Amino acid sequence: MGGEEGVVTPGEVVGESSQLIAGRGVYVAPNGRTLRASLTGLRKILPPPPGSTDQRSTVEVVGHKAHGAVPQPGSVVIARVTKVMPRMASADIMCVDAKAIREKFTGIIRQQDVRATEIDKVHMYLSFRPGDIVRALVLSLGDARAYYLSTAKNELGVVSAQSIAGVMLNGIDSSQENGYTFAYVRAH
Repeated sequence: MGGEEGVVTPGEVVGESSQLIAGRGVYVAPNGRTLRASLTGLRKILPPPPGSTDQRSTVEVVGHKAHGAVPQPGSVVIARVTKVMPRMASADIMCVDAKAIREKFTGIIRQQDVRATEIDKVHMYLSFRPGDIVRALVLSLGDARAYYLSTAKNELGVVSAQSIAGVMLNGIDSSQENGYTFAYVRAH
């Protein structure tokens, strides 16, 4: 992989972490060794900064056009649920780490990634509805079509939803008076 440049696509191997540092548009795969592209663009190798103790070069992928934020494993994203199926929900990612994105990215929330406990009791149709806005953690690139997302932490999950009747639902925390407020509780 030397210093050659070439067009790469999301998920494509662009180097090894023992030889290169992940730069923009690149992430370290879950195995901790492989560096993969997170967007389509040109693979570039940048020399280490002068005086740096780490003498590895940096690999980055630069899109053919100016690109906004790109989901990376560990990023927190805001997404809109588009489809709910028995074992997963698909969502369009709208923001990555509080930054709007310019390209379209799709995420998948699998049944086992909805919550941390009682995974076998999760019902996707009770947890999500199309149109829900969710805060989720990017687990990995997933397959060629979508990122794997998780809502299995207290600070993650549905942040905005509508009832079946089309009324916006407001979350209630323990400090609120709920005299006239009705909450639509989903099994999350």
